[in-house]
Amino acid sequence: MYFRSLGREVAPSHSRDRLWVRMDPEQEQQPDDEELTEQILKEAERRVQQREQDAPPGNTDAIVRANKAVFWMSRHWVGWLNAIVFLYTGGAILAPALAYLGLPRLASALYAFYSPFCHQYPFRSWFVFGERLVYPLREAPLSLAAMSATHSFIGNAEVGFKMALCQRDIAIYGAMLGGGIVYGLIPQGKRPKTLPLWIFFVFAFVPMLIDGGVQWLAYAVWQFVPGVMPEPFETIPAMRALTGLLFGLGIAGVGYPELDKYFTETLEMLHARYGWKR
Repeated sequence: MYFRSLGREVAPSHSRDRLWVRMDPEQEQQPDDEELTEQILKEAERRVQQREQDAPPGNTDAIVRANKAVFWMSRHWVGWLNAIVFLYTGGAILAPALAYLGLPRLASALYAFYSPFCHQYPFRSWFVFGERLVYPLREAPLSLAAMSATHSFIGNAEVGFKMALCQRDIAIYGAMLGGGIVYGLIPQGKRPKTLPLWIFFVFAFVPMLIDGGVQWLAYAVWQFVPGVMPEPFETIPAMRALTGLLFGLGIAGVGYPELDKYFTETLEMLHARYGWKR
């Protein structure tokens, strides 16, 4: 006679608790016996329920409240995830609007917030409230040091003000938001399955890798191996936007269906446990 750990996770009232079920050697030799498995699970659930009944009322109430929060998030995950992407993308567009309206401190705070997530080079960013939408490099290419120095330039009244994310990033998050909104409008049960990874790799990841990766590699070779090429390759705004759009849609096509599976399973588990309406 010995003990083994139960092979199915059952939500306990204390995460550090571990459930052990006593088994006979004869039972261990029959792992495919459905009746035996069902008996083990029923005993496990009975012990969990008993443990919760024996727990102090305050602890039980806290667990129920936490599960209600998880239940709500699982029901509305598309909405709050889209809201997060919307706020993140919208903040990058709000920054130049604040600068244009004469609120430099608020604008600078937003530019500083996005700075760790994007290079913010003005010649690879969208401009608003100015003469043109883009200001790509026209003359001699910039060294990596000179390129980094342009990071702090946000614009002015004449040329307009740059968005706080680069052209490619705006396209990525905009596409994710658009894909997420469409996904949320599709009724449950009719939503598309997860995009095959090979499609994501070929049509979303590789185009961006080529467009952005070749550009950075060309700049590195041009600066550190003189004479190999007269000037580095600099892609165009349309290609940055296109590859970012494809990548963002690919992320939505893979990520949203997988998240849907996870939150659906969470809803089913909590519905079976508490009987809450889905």
